[in-house]
This record gives sequence, C-alpha cells and structure tokens, in this order.
Amino acid sequence: MDKLKLLAFDADDLAVMSAHLQDAVVKVADMAFLPAEKRFALVVNRFDWEGAATGERRRRRTGLHVDRVTRARRFKIPQGAGEEVLNLLAVTFEETDAPAGVLTIVFSGERAVALDVECLEAAMSDLGPMWSTEHVPDHALDKDES
Repeated sequence: MDKLKLLAFDADDLAVMSAHLQDAVVKVADMAFLPAEKRFALVVNRFDWEGAATGERRRRRTGLHVDRVTRARRFKIPQGAGEEVLNLLAVTFEETDAPAGVLTIVFSGERAVALDVECLEAAMSDLGPMWSTEHVPDHALDKDES
C-alpha cells in the first residue's frame, strides 16, 4: 500500500482524516505546540483500517500537523506524562467565527487537545513502512441483556 497523504481545509476533509486516525496511539512526548510557527504537531502509530478489512493487522508511523494555531489547551493530560500512551478516537472541528474555530483531538479517557485556529489547515502523512501487530482495536459495546 502506498503511503497516505491527506490535507484538510474543511470539516468534510477532516472527517476523512479522522477516520484514518481512529485508534492511532501516541505518546504524550510525541506531541508539541510550536507557538512561533503557529503549529501543533504529533506523530502517531496509526492502525491500518483499510488493511484490516482484508485481514491485515498493521500499524505505521504517521505525522499530523495543524497550522495557523493561536492557542493549544490540554484536558486531563498532565504535565510530565511524556511516556503515557493515548488512544486517539477522533479529530473534530467547530467553527466559532468563520473561518476560525477549534480543532479538537479527542482521546479515550475523556482526554483531549483543543487548538484555536485562524482557519482549518491540517496535513497528515505516513512516514514509514507498516509493521504487523497482534492487537486489533475493538469497539464492541457492552449490551445490557436484562
């Protein structure tokens, strides 16, 4: 499979990017806000959902950066948690004062990074080869059978 490269300039673009990033894992230390560059960047281990449809269980390193960021806020991600691994659930955008808004990277455990942006401008790019993994993300819902 070729390396995936995606750009997002609107909420529809971001929804596609979010789907590819679902269940990526990232160490807190692999995320950074670069205020002088107005950029937030992170490197994740992305699960290959396309391959999973054919029985492949693989991950690959993928970079994501968001440009035109004016402020970054972390929720339930403590300082000094650099080695802690977070599970990425979704990336969303809510327009506040067009074209500005808030891009939110949502993680499990009610954790998140909220980025105030002048406009939506994000890029995702695979960085290297895939490798096999035994773990397949599972989203089975507990059902109350009573």
